[in-house]
Amino acid sequence: MIYLRLAWKNIWRNKRRSFITIASILFAVFFAVFMRSMQLGMYAKMINSVVGSYYGYIQIHSKGYWEEQSLDNTFERSINLEKEIKSTKEVVSCVPRLEGFALLSFDEQVRGVSLTGIDPNEENNFSSLKNKIIKGNYLIQEDKGVLIGEGIAEQLKLKCGDSIALISQGYHAVSAGGKYTIKGIVKLNSSRMNNSTIFMTLGSLQEFYGTGNRISALAINLKEGSNAANVMAAINPKLNVQEYEIMDWTEMLPELVQIIKADSSGGEIMVFILYMVISFGIFGTILMMIAERRYEFGILLSIGMSRLRIITVVLLESIMIALLGVGGGILFSRPFLYYFNANPITLTGKAADTLRKFGFEPEMPTLLDFSIPLTHGSAVMMISLCLSLYSVFSILKLKPLEASKR
Repeated sequence: MIYLRLAWKNIWRNKRRSFITIASILFAVFFAVFMRSMQLGMYAKMINSVVGSYYGYIQIHSKGYWEEQSLDNTFERSINLEKEIKSTKEVVSCVPRLEGFALLSFDEQVRGVSLTGIDPNEENNFSSLKNKIIKGNYLIQEDKGVLIGEGIAEQLKLKCGDSIALISQGYHAVSAGGKYTIKGIVKLNSSRMNNSTIFMTLGSLQEFYGTGNRISALAINLKEGSNAANVMAAINPKLNVQEYEIMDWTEMLPELVQIIKADSSGGEIMVFILYMVISFGIFGTILMMIAERRYEFGILLSIGMSRLRIITVVLLESIMIALLGVGGGILFSRPFLYYFNANPITLTGKAADTLRKFGFEPEMPTLLDFSIPLTHGSAVMMISLCLSLYSVFSILKLKPLEASKR
């Protein structure tokens, strides 16, 4: 206990030096935590925008479907299988979908579109599709109308109530065609989907393609913070591996994973540079402290105080200064993290357009995960402890006779 009191008093013998060191550590931790929280918060938003709002964290297909996304690789829908999946821990929803392509004809205009057959109630619980309606009404069960993306409506000058013709190749190469009324217009996060996607009820699309009760995928959404790998392991025993394949979002969207990894590397480099700056600051303080107290250490050694006790006090001083800086940085950062989590920075201009093109919302919220400040606080503490070893070596090599001379 006496060592702690002595170390605490020694810190405040030179208040200016101690305050500068503590402040440098505090701001280093603050900027590292805030920058990383902003970066990881943006990634979480990107994943939620693309995965949570459409693809799902997990999908189940017929074996081989993802490699060759053809109507011939669809599978028979099983209500019992869906119930079993929904009963799995951490699963929020399990949505059946049938997906395909067609040519849309309106007046003299023709263009390719993506068709998605949905269960209106299940899909709304999954992706809140009803909230994305900007004109018209949402689909109901057994509805024969369609919802079209805002981009398609603008490009072809379509409006609610217009009739469109769809032509495609159906199941087992049968001809598929039909005329549908536009019931609503939706604005989707992804510009690509906004410019190409048409939704209709699952029954209508199954009738259009002649697939019977077949679907192309079961999209599964999970509770926030759930581990997709653990959920997949729990679902796997319920599936016939010869008939089905199960994939998580990282397998379905490797491009998104690569974008996050590439951007994250840049953030890690910035944090490393920040650590280098703070390392030089701490090391400079230790050099000054050793130089200023060289005479003091020489006198203490001359009167019989052991080197171990001096080293213990000096190490405790370094630890206390680091703890004050790290603790202050974490506490100082929390109000900012909470504020920008509730009020994320919204990008505008070309940056926002680029993000929307890939289906991301142009927002940068902070992530409140306490592992971030814990990680960076621990890193700064380790740096401080490693640098303080210089003072240990200096004291071990100190010659009392020379050091005690002014």
